[in-house]
Amino acid sequence: MKNIEMTLNGEKLVITVDLTKDYGPSKSGKSITIASTEGNISIPEHEDIKIGLNIYRKKE
Repeated sequence: MKNIEMTLNGEKLVITVDLTKDYGPSKSGKSITIASTEGNISIPEHEDIKIGLNIYRKKE
């Protein structure tokens, strides 16, 4: 994972992302990647529940 922290608060999944970070251009080159799970992954303590997350901004 890049720049994503996942924790459980009771039965709620809390996702933390630092929006000031930048991991360069996306694979297509049309946007800038801020955070990514880099595919589908299991959430903490629930191997049967998956998440796939990409956070990006427009390329300037």
